[in-house]
Amino acid sequence: MMQIIANAKGTRTIEITEEHLATLKKYSLFRNLIDSNGIVDETVLGKLRLNIRALLEHEGTSDKNLMDLCFDVIYNPNMKAIGLDNLIKLYAEHDADGLSTNDQEGA
Repeated sequence: MMQIIANAKGTRTIEITEEHLATLKKYSLFRNLIDSNGIVDETVLGKLRLNIRALLEHEGTSDKNLMDLCFDVIYNPNMKAIGLDNLIKLYAEHDADGLSTNDQEGA
């Protein structure tokens, strides 16, 4: 289990599990999320929430892991733009670690 800092003062955290990161990857939730300016703000968080809501409504998805991600992380009352930025960084690090591990296994 990992934690991300969710606010500017660093007083609020959100716990992230491996399942949360796997769900982000499964549904490619960060793909094309951030504009070309690279800034993660409240509009980006709103866009992510709308994308997830549309995914749930369109496909009628009842994936428990996606629902857990929503309740535990994305719709967490502590989640702000800084928290999303830290989540994206954690996801990128986790994904890079997974790729390097897979590369070593294949060699």
